[in-house]
Amino acid sequence: MTSPKSEYQQRLTARQSALTATESISRRYWLWRRVSFIVIPILIVLSIEDYVTPLLIAVPVLAYLILMIRHQKVMRAIDHYRRAVTYYENCLARLDDEWIGRGVTGENLAVAGHPYAADLDIFGQGSLFELLCRARTRAGEGRLASWLLAPASPATIRIRQQAIAELRERLDLREDLALLGDDVRSAIDDRELVKWGEAAPTRVSPLVPLMAAILGLTTLTAVILWIAQGYRTFALGAIFIEAIFIFIYRQRVGLVIAAVDRPGRDLGLLAGILARIEAEPLHGGPLAEIRRRLEVDGEPPSRQIARLSRLIEILDSTRNQFFAPFAFVLLVPTQIALAIERWRIRSGSSIAPWIEAVAELEALSSLAGFAFENPDHVFAEMVEESSLGAVYEARALGHPLLPSARCVRNDIALGGARQVLIVSGSNMSGKSTMMRTIGINAVLAFAGAPVRARQLRLSPLSIGASIQIQDSLQGGASRFYAEITRLKQIVELTRGERPLLFLLDEILSGTNSHDRRIGAEAIIRGLVERGAIGLTTTHDLALTRMVEPLGERAANVHFEDHLEDGKMVFDYRMQPGIVTHSNALELMRAVGLEV
Repeated sequence: MTSPKSEYQQRLTARQSALTATESISRRYWLWRRVSFIVIPILIVLSIEDYVTPLLIAVPVLAYLILMIRHQKVMRAIDHYRRAVTYYENCLARLDDEWIGRGVTGENLAVAGHPYAADLDIFGQGSLFELLCRARTRAGEGRLASWLLAPASPATIRIRQQAIAELRERLDLREDLALLGDDVRSAIDDRELVKWGEAAPTRVSPLVPLMAAILGLTTLTAVILWIAQGYRTFALGAIFIEAIFIFIYRQRVGLVIAAVDRPGRDLGLLAGILARIEAEPLHGGPLAEIRRRLEVDGEPPSRQIARLSRLIEILDSTRNQFFAPFAFVLLVPTQIALAIERWRIRSGSSIAPWIEAVAELEALSSLAGFAFENPDHVFAEMVEESSLGAVYEARALGHPLLPSARCVRNDIALGGARQVLIVSGSNMSGKSTMMRTIGINAVLAFAGAPVRARQLRLSPLSIGASIQIQDSLQGGASRFYAEITRLKQIVELTRGERPLLFLLDEILSGTNSHDRRIGAEAIIRGLVERGAIGLTTTHDLALTRMVEPLGERAANVHFEDHLEDGKMVFDYRMQPGIVTHSNALELMRAVGLEV
């Protein structure tokens, strides 16, 4: 099996070669276009002097037009190959751990007050969303974000895992979807399109299009006769009647044109995505079900949308100064507006399920790309019912956002008799990273994506984290108040249908040791009694004694460091028991403080 890096490199090399060859063709077209353009005035001068027949001028003019049309196709191919090169450069950057700042951060999709999104780096630069997302539409980005923000049911997770496994090796599909349309991400405003499709119709009599066609042809004939034979009165009368017709229906036609103007710009990309999905061979399973939902009245949606796109293109062309007079005489804007409204009445209600299907496929494709690029990642095993209650068991668990060279993996076992781990350790030893590792892999597992582990087995869980709590100057809230507010939110999650996975970093560090010990013990004891599992970290070794009243339901673990040649060295390995020393003084001295 070819490695992801070698596969991407081969494709990048092929696209770069194609780009170089196409740019060479483009330069030749530029040369011959200039030559043909220069020949035109030369022949004009020669024809004036009667050296050549004027008909000969048509040859370079025709040659120039043909060259221009073909050159435009070549320029589009150059744009396509350039974007393909960038696409595979970004793919290789992810494999080389140089992906931060190259993708979509999803910060606009973050939910204020979410119980774990900010703490586990789900959105923002260098986030899980930036690593995963390859969606081209807002709906696709939104769907992926929703999967990362809300754990799915075990049945849904298994369906997604099956679809991701099927899509994992389909590199051509992911490349085609990435390169469709203009080089603009999130081009489709799904909400505006759906709103337009489901709006109340603008009703007109079925006879109006026929009347417009007859009147337009009559007026055109009258104008031609006026020019050719001088039938002025007949022509002016036809134009006057046409003007009355336009006045009567101007408001309804104007409403149709205004309503379609903005959402219509997004239809080209949507049609391209749908056409590519329709062309992909899907053999049963969840992906075939997605495509089945696209069918409306037996006609592919891409064809229906392409027909609407053509109508909108014609409507745009009527604004051209050259074509506008002919469009006015033939009542083209009225005809096209009525045709657009007929399309919306017939197919507008299908836009929402089309976008839903595209969003789901884009989210699955994003996770499939992540699966392909990380062949050492595995799908989580979902435990639906367990006599042990909540379960989280992992072997060789690592943080998916860390570079491979720096990622140290650990085993973790929570559930059954062991519900909570009290993690002690020195500064920078890896306590918080361990909690984030547990949490972010749970997020991936519940979205249906592969996780960075040799094995992960877990039951349905809700997730609550208190790791990156900050005070708020605008909100007038101290860090301690912000923390206890988050802790209340986490405790309330235990009232849900799923057991809770809690991740509490330096619990209640904003108060004195006496109050902290009493408060922390009460919170942890309450969570454990409600069936929750999780971790809490601490620098305060007094808190490690809370395992005594909890008995076998709690255990102490720790991370260590040691000095080598005067420098702090961390192995980031979680070990049983309580840490025996602190590195705070050594770190203070290392930065130059006199201690």
